[in-house]
Amino acid sequence: MGVKGMGFVLPDVRETKDTDGERTARLPERCAVVDLEAIRHNVRVVRTIAEPARVMAVVKADAYGHGAVPVARAALEAGAAWLGVAHIGEALALRAAGIEAPTLAWLHTSDSDFSAAVGSGIDFGCSGWELGRIADAAREQRRPARVHLKIDTSLGRNGVPPDRWEAVLKEATSYQEQGLLRIVGVFSHLALADEPYRTETGVQLDVFRDAVALAEDAGCDLEVRHIANSAAAFSRPDTHFDLVRTGLSVYGLSPFTDQSSSDLGLRPAMTLRVLVSHCKRVPAGQGVSYGLTYRTSGESVLGLIPLGYADGVPPTSNGGPVRIAGTTYRVAGRVAMDQMVVDLGPDASNAALAGHEAVLFGTGDGRGPTADDWAQAAGSINYEIVTRISPRVPRVHVGSTSHRSLTGVAATAAGGQE
Repeated sequence: MGVKGMGFVLPDVRETKDTDGERTARLPERCAVVDLEAIRHNVRVVRTIAEPARVMAVVKADAYGHGAVPVARAALEAGAAWLGVAHIGEALALRAAGIEAPTLAWLHTSDSDFSAAVGSGIDFGCSGWELGRIADAAREQRRPARVHLKIDTSLGRNGVPPDRWEAVLKEATSYQEQGLLRIVGVFSHLALADEPYRTETGVQLDVFRDAVALAEDAGCDLEVRHIANSAAAFSRPDTHFDLVRTGLSVYGLSPFTDQSSSDLGLRPAMTLRVLVSHCKRVPAGQGVSYGLTYRTSGESVLGLIPLGYADGVPPTSNGGPVRIAGTTYRVAGRVAMDQMVVDLGPDASNAALAGHEAVLFGTGDGRGPTADDWAQAAGSINYEIVTRISPRVPRVHVGSTSHRSLTGVAATAAGGQE
């Protein structure tokens, strides 16, 4: 039974205690709160540094776990000109939600629904092998497809190898002359933009510029040339061209190991929080979780956190941080499928902390934990930490800069659907 409010429904919501011991807005017992105003702020930051280039907000993988539809709308409201996804199915879901902004999908298989994409006005990233299938779809739909040809400038994933670029251009321009497609873009992907002083980026840019020149010489009237990701948008103005494709920075996270979100003027958009399920006092030497890899050093209070690897918490985390009542604790022992344990120390009050909000990561305000902290604990990267949060954790979208009050604020829950 959900609780109805000002045009929204939150499942299983209740009033809880926040990290300062005060009452917060009503939220599900566990959820990822996504601040859409932070999304808008971050897009505006990227727009400022990228101008006059435009911004493509990358919303693949359900907007890095933040909810593709509400995030896409917020990004467009803040001035993003394009949306980017990996798969055609992701682009079709945006169209089904009524989002008609220019959208590029770039990762295909032989069974991808090219026809539906052409019919929905979705742009294709193309590595060459898809050209015949895209042309067939254009014939079926009786409208030209929009294609961005991808040159592999050395990343070694998809994209046309430089020695085949002219042959692919010849095939693509032949279809263009038949009215089956329009070559509207050339793009590539940088391998080392998060290490701005690596010389390989300059080499990639040389290959990219040569590919663009050959395309223009072949008669391609390009609307956009794009190679920059979030890291390059901030560190390499020479990569901006007509469009920057920004994913991580839209969500307020830094792509650099030596610069934080705040250093870049970004605001993390996701806060992963849950209620402390149970507290109990245990003796010295108490084993914790599977394998008993952790034992209490003295009498202590253990707090049960009802989130686990089925919810997307990395099972490899070594002492991941959890913020409760203004104090950051560390996960004790192994993360299980549905739960984990924190050692609250001998002075914790069982009754006082049970039912408190526990924040795994969020904005980092007040020295609270961040996705970067969890990435360090798990030996991973911040991209993975937010993206892996599972659909079992409802997303609650708020438009204000804080989730403490949802009164009168449009919000959505249950898997990020709006």
